[in-house]
Amino acid sequence: MSTAATASPFAGPAATEILAALAELRAGDAPTHGGRVLSYVYDSGLAELDELARDAAELTRPLNALDPTTFPSVAAMERELIAFMRKALNGSATKLGGGPVVGSVTSGGTESCLLAVKTARDLWRAEHPELAAQLARAGKRPRLVTAATAHAAFQKAARLFDLDWDPVPCEADGSVRAAAFEQRLGADVALVVVSAPAYPTGAIDPIAQVAGAAKEFGLSCHVDACFGGLVLPWWPAVDPWDFRVAGVTSISADLHKFGYAPKGVSVLLHRGRRRHRAQFFATTSWPGYPVVNPTLLGSKPASPLAAAWAITKRLGDGGYARLTASCVRSADTIIRETSTIRGLNVWGAPTGPSVALVTDTGLPEADQVDPHHLADELARSGFRIQHQPGFTQANGVRLPHTAHLTITPVTEQTLPELVPALKAAADAVRGKPRANPRIEYGALQALGYAPKREGGPFRVPSPDMAWRILKIAGAGGSAGGKGSSLPGRLAPLMALAEKLPAPVAEAILSELLARVSEP
Repeated sequence: MSTAATASPFAGPAATEILAALAELRAGDAPTHGGRVLSYVYDSGLAELDELARDAAELTRPLNALDPTTFPSVAAMERELIAFMRKALNGSATKLGGGPVVGSVTSGGTESCLLAVKTARDLWRAEHPELAAQLARAGKRPRLVTAATAHAAFQKAARLFDLDWDPVPCEADGSVRAAAFEQRLGADVALVVVSAPAYPTGAIDPIAQVAGAAKEFGLSCHVDACFGGLVLPWWPAVDPWDFRVAGVTSISADLHKFGYAPKGVSVLLHRGRRRHRAQFFATTSWPGYPVVNPTLLGSKPASPLAAAWAITKRLGDGGYARLTASCVRSADTIIRETSTIRGLNVWGAPTGPSVALVTDTGLPEADQVDPHHLADELARSGFRIQHQPGFTQANGVRLPHTAHLTITPVTEQTLPELVPALKAAADAVRGKPRANPRIEYGALQALGYAPKREGGPFRVPSPDMAWRILKIAGAGGSAGGKGSSLPGRLAPLMALAEKLPAPVAEAILSELLARVSEP
């Protein structure tokens, strides 16, 4: 037998070594189970669901969901998943006109939001060719109207699809008024977006009123339920927000959030086949196979779809109701217990599994609890909540900096530890002044990267300069862990990012994320 016939085709380390290296890398990650991370991950607390998702994903791992005619199991699972979501969002027997509720499975919430905007833009162009041409001649674009608290995915969509993002200012408590939306509506609006709920605040926008006004203007109205779409249907005492509302033309909902499926799988549902078909890309104008894509992706994995399909089959309506009930109990407990912490408040009036904590500015500074210091201190106890910078809106009304908590079914198991940890962290930072990046900001002013007076000129830093600024703010060391460029505490960095002009802050934060994965 020849040497060539017996030689291994593999030139790298053994499989056991590779998996051991991966396990070492994973050891540095935040825990995805157990309720210690109150953002990004959605733990049902049921090991059986994880095992079911894993097995379903493995069975479909080799499939390419690009072509359900070659792999009909993909079409069958998508059909049943859309049917489940249509029922959950009250689109099964709608008699409000516009045609049947249909849709597609996507790779995640951002893709669902992008497709909702792309679809509405294309329909608007088709229905308003003269206005589109008139705007173009005037150097203007159709508008995308959202609340200021709408997910940033819609800003991305506006940039990608050549629309003007027109944010409706919120009140200081994070809520948005229907009248404020109505004042923005007009024939040049391609899409109106409302949230159920808004991620930063946990508050549900006035969907029925806004959708009704959009319908009167003949406008498309999308409900972004990427966060709440698999929990609000079973949350108590929620006013109609889904396809029961006549003006709602599309809804997005993520199955990798409170659907408890692995990343990334979401759905985008439309009222009517015409609207859904406008989502598609199709071409026969090339010498290869006919390309028909209902989503932005071409080739795509079937595993997340299969996992979501299996989990919805296993849980059913009753299972989701029981898991949601756990979230309700935890949310009520956290809101109630937070009300007893001097110097800290819940921001606004959340409905659902998102709670944001804010400083009680009605008390003397010595009694106030800064939410970003709270988040940094709480991390020392092993719980991670999310820093949310403050934001000054176009009308001058400032939304405060807060700390976000995503509440999942497993949160209920951690409450005996989480609540005392929250109170201890608040005690530890009470009266501590908010992080003030005065020195860093002054240096940036001297270098021209921050304005020397309000509204003055500034420059956007290059990647190398952005990295130098980050190092001043504490990044690049070992504080964030082995191989990390993250600073040990995020409050100072968040305060700096909040103070800087948005283009400068965005350049700096982009550099931070880029450096994490740069070889």
